[in-house]
Amino acid sequence: MQDSPEYLEKKRFFDSLITLYGRNVAVEVLRDDAVQIHKLHLSKSNRTDETIEEIMALAEMRGVEIKYHTKESLSRISKNSAQDQGVAIDVVSQNYRSASNIATDLPDSFRLLALDGINNPQNLGMIVRSAAASRIDGIVLPRRNSTKLSPLVMKASAGTLFKIPIYYCEDLSEILGLKDTAIITLSSHAKEDIHTLKIPPRAIFVLGNESEGVSDAVMRASTHSVSIEMHRGVESLNVAVTAGIVSFLP
Repeated sequence: MQDSPEYLEKKRFFDSLITLYGRNVAVEVLRDDAVQIHKLHLSKSNRTDETIEEIMALAEMRGVEIKYHTKESLSRISKNSAQDQGVAIDVVSQNYRSASNIATDLPDSFRLLALDGINNPQNLGMIVRSAAASRIDGIVLPRRNSTKLSPLVMKASAGTLFKIPIYYCEDLSEILGLKDTAIITLSSHAKEDIHTLKIPPRAIFVLGNESEGVSDAVMRASTHSVSIEMHRGVESLNVAVTAGIVSFLP
């Protein structure tokens, strides 16, 4: 049975939601008129204080629906009961899209950063910031074995989290077979220097885990493997620094 257009549209909408948590994050998001908000979630157990009052006032001023939950229910929404402070907020991000849209979003040429097992939220935030400031067309972020979009990522991105397309997938295998697309892995062991590479019109640069690098499965699927020349005995760079270099390649 084929899904109705109404169901597909509803699914696309809910897939675009990013749930953040924490009182200061909620205030920051609610103050930014450029950010579209779907719903504010509050714990019934919250004690009223200055920040909670500001959150509620901002939500009411913007016409954002406020929904109240038990502490346990809210933790299921935030997925971080230890740090949600009784507050979660659903942000509508048209730039948060399924990786299945890459072919139609970017039909002719593109450069993407794909993240293979990035586990540090600060690194992810800094990668987002560099990519957003450059001509990179988007970031591919797997849901499996990767850090999630969170307040820490938002803070490290310096407010750029919603400025660049982020394509989500369960696993990078979903994008490794894109037609006429170069899969370029970054490795300190690669013999070819990134600055000598003639970058194809359709290219995905894969940045690996902070400790282990690019996974074997992705490395086998790659069409190119390149390194960044280093000096003075330095063996590797922080992955966020590498992302900055890649993002601003000519």
